[in-house]
Amino acid sequence: MDDTRTLTREVEVTLIPQGTPMSLPEGETVTITHRLGGNFTVMTYNGMFRIKGTDADALGEEVSEAAATDDNHDGPPEQDALWEALKKVFDPEIPVNIVDLGLVYSLETKERLEGGYKIDMDMTLTAPGCGMGPAIAEDAKGQLERVPGVSEAEVNIVWDPPWSQDMITEEGKMVLGLV
Repeated sequence: MDDTRTLTREVEVTLIPQGTPMSLPEGETVTITHRLGGNFTVMTYNGMFRIKGTDADALGEEVSEAAATDDNHDGPPEQDALWEALKKVFDPEIPVNIVDLGLVYSLETKERLEGGYKIDMDMTLTAPGCGMGPAIAEDAKGQLERVPGVSEAEVNIVWDPPWSQDMITEEGKMVLGLV
């Protein structure tokens, strides 16, 4: 299937793998290579870029509405809901979510003095030089903050222990053809 599109407006993008913010002009021809976690990975003659789902209209796609949080939620967020939210976060170069890649090291829920709950998350990346780290961490933060009961989330990138392919779940290994 040919997924070549012409941008209908200028759009802010992130250069992959460097993580450099840039913009692509209206009329630029792009090929969508991945639709992951609501975002898009596209190729142009000048490289690979990530386009946020909020800019899907520039590709002629529907902008997916972010799931609204439940303001009537009482008590801490459900752990399963937190993990499911993180399964919507992807490294734009790898078609496996950060949970199944084994990038999430810890997820702690803390009650805030001012009310609500804060999620503290430690994660790593597949390589220390990955320029997409801040974008991936920001996606994780946004997904966590959509979970009912979460008032705030903080995502820290850590390097200890170092990531290895042994940390990938069986499901992730199947997607990557490692099984």
